Amino acid sequence: MTRILVTGGAGYVGAVSVAAFLAVGHTVVVLDDLSTGHRAAVPDGARLIVGDYGDRSITTQLLADERIEAILHCAARSLVGESLVEPARYFKDNVAGGIALLEAARETGVNRFVLSSTAAVYGVPDVTPITEDAPLRPINPYGETKRSFEGALDWYARAYGLRSVSLRYFNVAGATDAIGEDHDPETHLIPAILQAVDEGRRLTLFGDDYPTKDGTCIRDYIHVSDLADAHLLAIEVTAAGDRRTADGLLACNLGNGEGSSNLEVIAAAEAVVGRPIDYEVGARRVGDPPVLVASADRAISILGWTARRPGLDEMVGSAWAWRRRHPNGYDD
Repeated sequence: MTRILVTGGAGYVGAVSVAAFLAVGHTVVVLDDLSTGHRAAVPDGARLIVGDYGDRSITTQLLADERIEAILHCAARSLVGESLVEPARYFKDNVAGGIALLEAARETGVNRFVLSSTAAVYGVPDVTPITEDAPLRPINPYGETKRSFEGALDWYARAYGLRSVSLRYFNVAGATDAIGEDHDPETHLIPAILQAVDEGRRLTLFGDDYPTKDGTCIRDYIHVSDLADAHLLAIEVTAAGDRRTADGLLACNLGNGEGSSNLEVIAAAEAVVGRPIDYEVGARRVGDPPVLVASADRAISILGWTARRPGLDEMVGSAWAWRRRHPNGYDD
């Protein structure tokens, strides 16, 4: 079993992955500054250290003291709109902070690294489904910072022998019994719909005149537990002697291969909550492509990953069930 550091492990994606690691016997240490994460989300059995992954002195000491062998990096600034207004903050945290973490890892001999990345590195694709060979042309600072950090991972692999995997995905949804989404502000469509239902207010969809089957944007969704499965497999392939991570950064897309339109997501939510959802159509958001769907063929063939929970009904249903059990979120 492996001693793993999970940055951002008090957040939605990170905490579900921590639980998956613990379930198979790994030892997990969580590093999170709790600026967007929640202490109560950290699963029992993981040790939480409150701190900034970009503080090299903290991470170097932590990696040494905890005898860490591998890192899952989930912590990052991730709001597209905010990144357009505050690009300096995004480059400082996502790029400079990430390099500080890599340097701490290099100093302490930790050479296994998995990045929870984003398909925003592709920008507006020429073709969908998107493969990993598609050009990386981010259209916002958030995507650019992730692309930049992926580049650093690749060069660290070539120069220093770092074994690394980057997992690129679009929309994560769903919940486990214990862990769900609790963001402020909430920018993801499925929890935003459910939040609007809870609060009795109208939801706004951004555009219904796209060249798609119903005029609304189409996006690829994966269940958060399927993402955790991919993180687990990615950690495994960074082991010494595994040829899959011997020649530089291994980048893999994650997705269901079939997108769902915004109206289809609303219909799925209506079926789950048992009543119509009030919504209005607003103007398009700048830079929103009509269709974003990822090809997961590489993850399937190289990692042995598969999306075991591909249905919107399960994603929306589990998210709604978590909200019923946690009407005030983590209440912290």
